[in-house]
Amino acid sequence: MGTPDFAVATLKNLVENKYKIVGVITAPDRPAGRGQKLRASAVKTYAESINLPVLQPTNLKATDFLEELKNLEADLQIIVAFRMLPKVVWAMPKLGTFNLHASLLPEYRGAAPINWAVINGETVTGNTTFFIDEKIDTGNIILQQKVAIATTDTAGVLHDKLMEQGAQLVLQTVDLIEQGNINTQAQPDKEPKTAYKLTKENTKIDWSKNGEVIYNLIRGLSPYPSAWCYLNDKDKQQQIKILNASFQKNKHSKTFGTLKIIDKKICVFVKNGIIYINKMQLPGKKAMDSKDLLNGYVFDENAFLQ
Repeated sequence: MGTPDFAVATLKNLVENKYKIVGVITAPDRPAGRGQKLRASAVKTYAESINLPVLQPTNLKATDFLEELKNLEADLQIIVAFRMLPKVVWAMPKLGTFNLHASLLPEYRGAAPINWAVINGETVTGNTTFFIDEKIDTGNIILQQKVAIATTDTAGVLHDKLMEQGAQLVLQTVDLIEQGNINTQAQPDKEPKTAYKLTKENTKIDWSKNGEVIYNLIRGLSPYPSAWCYLNDKDKQQQIKILNASFQKNKHSKTFGTLKIIDKKICVFVKNGIIYINKMQLPGKKAMDSKDLLNGYVFDENAFLQ
């Protein structure tokens, strides 16, 4: 059971290692793009390419879906980036249902564990497999494996690291379950960091923060959904996205958010230095490297970001 690219790597790994996949459950097709045409999930696209049966329930408690699921006679259900399951679903297989989560649980339970690990400046994260229970991301841990986060990693880079490692961790987990060689551990009872859902409010850049905080926010939201702010330029305010940046500590006396072009670089002054914008997206335009952007766009000398 899964939907995005992150889940495809696991499914592909299972298929290529000759595990018998009796069915794939994924989200219904969604409208996407300018034409709002229905688009299949990444998991469905891959599953159909190798002729695996696909179910796309809108209601996981619907009688028809539960009957179809039961008829698959699965021994084990594997969840990767899907949605919360009712007990009638996760309790169905005789060997249980386990989930792959892209964090070292109990840290970063929730919707966006990869993004928040980078936003919070973590240097280590990882993957966890655990048996599903009634709550979200709280079940007994089967396996965990760490992944290092480089100071230059974006959420996109970390996503790919965790996706590949997670696909291998699922194979190890399946083998342990098949052998009956499982030794699970309850999650530690502590107050962990949370992977909150990304919203317009928590993805906006606050230029009064320290440069390290701003830099981590930008890379933690790159390439999607992207950190954003307002550009005030030529008596006009417009919402922009910043996809790539770097930070350098520097003492200065300029107002936070002041934008200057220095040595053909887009510089934004913050509390303890300068944020260099390397990639930006203006409204209605494609994302551009700063060098290309400056070839066709001239910032006013009083421009600032907020």
